Amino acid sequence: MIKGTLVGSPDEVGLVLEVRGADGTPPYLVKWLRNDHEGLVFPGPDAIVLTPEQKAVADEQQRRRIDEMQRAIHNHSLRSSPVG
Repeated sequence: MIKGTLVGSPDEVGLVLEVRGADGTPPYLVKWLRNDHEGLVFPGPDAIVLTPEQKAVADEQQRRRIDEMQRAIHNHSLRSSPVG
């Protein structure tokens, strides 16, 4: 993933198809999910490269945070609703 560099610009997420460097180093052949474009990437400081296992853990953490936020909003709305 490469973070968007401008306000409002989306992050670019891609799938590493092939590692072209020695010992797992760049360049990486990446397929970008937004448009299916494939290209060589030398990740810079704005890039996050995750293994499939790390991505699964990060996705699960994000799902838990979203669930917790939805529960908090729901509980808040129950407490602030007028009793009729």
